Amino acid sequence: MHPLIHLRKVIPVFLIALTWFGLSPKAQAVVPAPDGGYAGGNTAEGQTALLSLTTGGFNTAIGFLSLRSDTTGAFNTSIGAGTLLANTADEITAIGAGALFSNTTGIFNTATGAFALFSNTTGPENTAIGVEALFSNTTGGQNTATGFATLFSNTNGFSNTATGVEALSSNTSGNSNSAFGSAALELNNIGNFNTAVGQSALFLNNGDDNTAIGEHALANNVAGSDNTAVGGLALQGNTSGGANTASGFHALFSNTTGAGNTANGDGALNSNSVGSGNTALGSGAGAAATGNSNVYIGAGMNGVAGESNACYVASIFGQTSASGMPVLINSNNKLGTATSSMRFKKDIKPMDNVSEALYALKPVTFRYKKEIDAVGISQLGLVAEEVDKVNPDLVIRDKEGKPYSVRYDQVNAMLLNEFLKEHRKVEQMQKQIESLTAGLQKVSAQLEANKSAPQTVSNDQ
Repeated sequence: MHPLIHLRKVIPVFLIALTWFGLSPKAQAVVPAPDGGYAGGNTAEGQTALLSLTTGGFNTAIGFLSLRSDTTGAFNTSIGAGTLLANTADEITAIGAGALFSNTTGIFNTATGAFALFSNTTGPENTAIGVEALFSNTTGGQNTATGFATLFSNTNGFSNTATGVEALSSNTSGNSNSAFGSAALELNNIGNFNTAVGQSALFLNNGDDNTAIGEHALANNVAGSDNTAVGGLALQGNTSGGANTASGFHALFSNTTGAGNTANGDGALNSNSVGSGNTALGSGAGAAATGNSNVYIGAGMNGVAGESNACYVASIFGQTSASGMPVLINSNNKLGTATSSMRFKKDIKPMDNVSEALYALKPVTFRYKKEIDAVGISQLGLVAEEVDKVNPDLVIRDKEGKPYSVRYDQVNAMLLNEFLKEHRKVEQMQKQIESLTAGLQKVSAQLEANKSAPQTVSNDQ
């Protein structure tokens, strides 16, 4: 049930109870007798309090000029000099000198504290608790301010919540902001949908959809939007960078204009200022990073300052695996493995002479450029552009379609095919040799037999 509907049902019961107690013959008099006796259940105490009242009922005005302009308004409570001076609406509560001083038709407002909601005229459903809380609000509604000067400058902003000394104190027209902590979102004036929890969190903010939890988190953000900072000093230096996520003390501390970064861990991506699209997971991960689109996984994982599109993962090098399969990476950065099962293949046929392309390849020795290998270790391999001329299917290409590397696994398969072809040739030759050898042995045996047979000499004369 909506609270207002519930309230409308309660009011008649409240009126009956008041009437019963007011007319009950058993009511006991107090000494000295209370002054007042105003019709309609109204109470006024103070110079010109409720002076203009006509038909309004159950109002309480205590203090100089309190509820001075009210004529038909009902269920208002005004305690303090000048409280609700211009009010004509219903169900308003103002406690403190000057509280809701300018309110005319704004409904369901509550102000507790000197000059709280002082300038409000028509703004509805505001709650201000604290000296000068929501002081400048005129038409803004559904705001909640708790603490000295909270939401002080708000004029027409809606649905803001501020708790803490000077929290959201500069907000003028920003909507749906939440600030919890001293000076949280203090200088925000037009930013919307921000949440700040912690001292000076989002202190300078005027961006939208930011979340800061922790002391000085996103404190210097001015125009950046869609940022999330959890941890003391997280994204502390950010000014206009957007869509960043920092979790951990000092995470993304130096970021100013970089966008789309994700840092999770104490000091993660600490030095990044203008780099974008970086991801760091782990305490100190990517702390020295200044480039773009880098990935650092593992505590302390760092690369070279200024590099981009690099990936560093801890606890991989030196870890021996006795079985498994190679990991492949395509030009879209997708990791995967190759399969050899017949279940995933079609058009299977012998390689035959396809592998003879190997004889046109030109193996070379080389060294990588210094930006790749500063040491310059001698390497053995093939040149992708040369291989592309021989057989394009043996080349791995980048996103632009240019030759990038060689499919050495395919080369190995071709080598196996050529080896088997040569092996079969050798086997055939071996059989031929064996057959020839057998023939030669027979001839040799025959010759030996003929040679050793006895010779007969004729003596006929």
